[in-house]
Amino acid sequence: MLSLQSEEKIRLALYVQKAALHFIDASRAADKCQIPEEVVQAGFSIDPDELASIVRSHDLKRLESHGGLEELARKLSVSLEKGVCPREISNRRRIYGLNKFVEKPSRPFLMFVWDTLRDLTLIILMVCAVISVGVGIATEGWPKGTYDGLGIILCVFLVVLVTAISDYKQSLQFRDLDKEKRNIQVHVTRNRNRERVSIYDMVVGDIVHLSIGDQVPADGLFISGYRLSIDESSLSGECETVNIDKGRPFLLAGTKVQDGSGKMLVTSVGMRTEWGRLMVTVSEGGNEETPLQAKLNGVATIIGKIGLAFAVLTFLVLTARFLAAKHGGITKWTMDDALSLLNFFVTAVTILVVAVPEGLPLAVTLSLAFAMKKLMNSRALVRHLSACETMGSASCICTDKTGTLTTNHMVVTHIWICGEAKTVECNRLGNALKSSIPEKAAKALVLGIFLNTSSEVVKGRDGKTEIFGSPTETALLEFGLLFQKDFDAVKRECKTIKVEPFNSVKKSMLALVALPSGGLRAFVKGAAEIILGMCDKIVGKDGESVSLSVEQRKDIANVIDGFGCKALRTLCLAFKDIENSSDDSIPDSGYTLIAVVGIKDPVRPGVKEAVQTCLAAGITVRMVTGDNISTAKAIAKECGILTDDGIAMEGPDFRGKSTREMKLLIPKLQVMARSLPLDKHKLVTMLRKELKEVVAVTGDGTNDAPALHEADIGLAMGIAGTEVAKERADVVIMDDNFKTIVNVAKWGRSVYINIQKFVQFQLTVNVVALITNFVSACVSGSAPLTAVQLLWVNMIMDSLGALALATEPPHDGLMKRPPVGRNAHFITRVMWRNIIGQSLYQLAVLGILSFEGKRLLKLNGADSASILNTLLFNTFVFCQIFNEINSRDMEKINIFRGMFSSRIFMIILVSTVVLQIVIVEFFGTFADTVPLSLELWGISILLGAVSLLVAVILKCIPISTPNYTENVKHHDGYELLPSGPDLA
Repeated sequence: MLSLQSEEKIRLALYVQKAALHFIDASRAADKCQIPEEVVQAGFSIDPDELASIVRSHDLKRLESHGGLEELARKLSVSLEKGVCPREISNRRRIYGLNKFVEKPSRPFLMFVWDTLRDLTLIILMVCAVISVGVGIATEGWPKGTYDGLGIILCVFLVVLVTAISDYKQSLQFRDLDKEKRNIQVHVTRNRNRERVSIYDMVVGDIVHLSIGDQVPADGLFISGYRLSIDESSLSGECETVNIDKGRPFLLAGTKVQDGSGKMLVTSVGMRTEWGRLMVTVSEGGNEETPLQAKLNGVATIIGKIGLAFAVLTFLVLTARFLAAKHGGITKWTMDDALSLLNFFVTAVTILVVAVPEGLPLAVTLSLAFAMKKLMNSRALVRHLSACETMGSASCICTDKTGTLTTNHMVVTHIWICGEAKTVECNRLGNALKSSIPEKAAKALVLGIFLNTSSEVVKGRDGKTEIFGSPTETALLEFGLLFQKDFDAVKRECKTIKVEPFNSVKKSMLALVALPSGGLRAFVKGAAEIILGMCDKIVGKDGESVSLSVEQRKDIANVIDGFGCKALRTLCLAFKDIENSSDDSIPDSGYTLIAVVGIKDPVRPGVKEAVQTCLAAGITVRMVTGDNISTAKAIAKECGILTDDGIAMEGPDFRGKSTREMKLLIPKLQVMARSLPLDKHKLVTMLRKELKEVVAVTGDGTNDAPALHEADIGLAMGIAGTEVAKERADVVIMDDNFKTIVNVAKWGRSVYINIQKFVQFQLTVNVVALITNFVSACVSGSAPLTAVQLLWVNMIMDSLGALALATEPPHDGLMKRPPVGRNAHFITRVMWRNIIGQSLYQLAVLGILSFEGKRLLKLNGADSASILNTLLFNTFVFCQIFNEINSRDMEKINIFRGMFSSRIFMIILVSTVVLQIVIVEFFGTFADTVPLSLELWGISILLGAVSLLVAVILKCIPISTPNYTENVKHHDGYELLPSGPDLA
């Protein structure tokens, strides 16, 4: 599964390569090269490249020259009925290859180091460091003259190393997630047994079963099927579907089944497929830029420009003061003078390094990657990074019923047949129930179940009966097997002429079969009301067809409604005998109703609690289902979705409303039953465009793709969902569970909040560092924080700060607040309050220490200036450490909640404190620090800890919350910075 952008690349590559490939294939055909000895010894009679080129070039003549499909299967030593024997799989992989593509090797770690080193500000710093070493040695000698320069180089090295390691780990994680996206499951027949295997485990000779929405997993040939049509647009770019039959049997990997069903023989896999050969030219990685990353990059640019202005001003002020105080005028220069100017320049560049918040995009990447990994463990595969951001803003979830709110483990519990409703206890038919159904009616029921199905009944390896198909089909077949054990015998007796598979538009499935006694019979099953409308007869009490009266039609409608009120999924089965005709069209009226079946699909455990969690979080849950209104209402009430003042309506009624009526109706709409995919699409469009909601929508069918694409967050079902639906979705819910959807919303909110925490933390550091150095330079002529010290703070602020704050796990409190507004500013009033309050406190502390520190602390002696500067640096760092703790919660006073259970946060916090002690006490030569007494250490820590008290005072200041009624779509991004006086 690839993004649309990657598919465009593939199409371009295809047009370039197609002529060359056909020329090569034609050359091979002309050469008639002999079969390699290795292939013959393995028991096969056709060369892998020859076999691949037949399908790739769509060459019917070459296929016929090999004897057609059956002879080709013989050359591959495979039976079209039995499939591949498991013991042959390794042999086939050795000869015909693996179904894997040759991927471009992942970028080595050194490339990430190189990318980081290419940062312009770091290059300038390294050049200045080298010059500083040279000038220092010339003026102060070896090794004293190298300390400043080597200190800067060491800090740059640490910044580069931490950034490169972080980027490298994220690239590996995205690569693993990318592989998981492409690991789809396919149905194959092996040794007469039908089983699900990974696409990577397929081999040449496998018999693959295809149905609507599936991705063709390899190149192959059509064996049999019904109305199989393929969408080849991902390869050819052509929008029209291709009908596959005996006259056009070629199937290509990477294409999609648009309609129908069928079986195919795999002829080439991996790099011998057309898809595989083109994949060499395309690489897909996890380097997509999310809207929030793009916006934060813009913010980083603005802050960087402000930092550049401060850096230039600082350099000019320091230089001006130096020149004004310089002895001998500006005409006489010494090496010491040059070194002073160089140090001023280094300080200015370092201020720029600190000001540029490169940690903002890093924080987004870290938070998203962390959330993606955790969600993968929770059975949710995030296909698009932006979905993680947007899901936190979701204000509405439009969910399917079957399999999402319910268990999708279905069983027939009620049946109406021959005018009577009967209960099926635990799927066991007692003698009384069997004897109450006439033989003719029972036979019609069995034929209606067995002959009109897309599922298969097979014997497993352990000898037990297994059913492969949808849960609904499985429930019906399990019920039918109670009447007739031999499914295959019934299928063999009757020849299936035509099948129209079920889809969500028709809500029915039809089959035309030739009976052994002669004549044709059409079978239909599907939505109860629709099938009842197609019938004019019913199977009577003696098993014969009788006319359906108006009164009987009302009674049956009441039965359907009664089954629905019991939360049963209702289906009708019917048949119609047809005279032999050359026309194989299946009629849509005049049927005889066999039975009404009620299927129980219990609500999943925990769904009601999950719905309540959504409601508490300001997220409206709407059920959109194809089931009848009675069933939908019963399930919705059980789940807590349908309330007393809520509206439940059917799709036809909804689509008949005007836009104005819909706008008035939708806010109270909680259940839509008997809906078509277009109804879901219309609902999603109205919610987004007219009501400005952020909509998450679930889907599993091919026809759900438009709604999934239109929604802010498309959620495809991993079990019941088709590959087409998964490809259009932003998130794949691997276990089809509504609770998992709520978990995705919780993690989405966590991502958004974590990034806000980091932005608050980083902007506070930026403001304090810039103003402190600039004011000090203007007043005293020197910067209190040196280049090495600022680089260390930069690493605390960017890399370590991002890692600590952006990877905090979510807590239940996140789901007790409303979603983020569509037009809400990313930097909220609460954040501005905290940033400004903490900045003022830190500036006051550093200002007092800087200008009155010697007097207040009674520092005397030759080293008093060094001690004071070290104290300033130490206090500044501890203010940031405690501010990091403050930033864990922007509104709650208890910022220690969950802190000690957050392993990553605690490791980084403790590591930062230990490294600060080591730098001050043992690396003073490089960091321009001197060892401090315990008393001064205590003062630094105490002044930093006071910021906790400041945070408590700030959080007691009431701040009005923004309006949450408007919400945000991930395609549009977020508004980050306030305009005008409104800071919200």
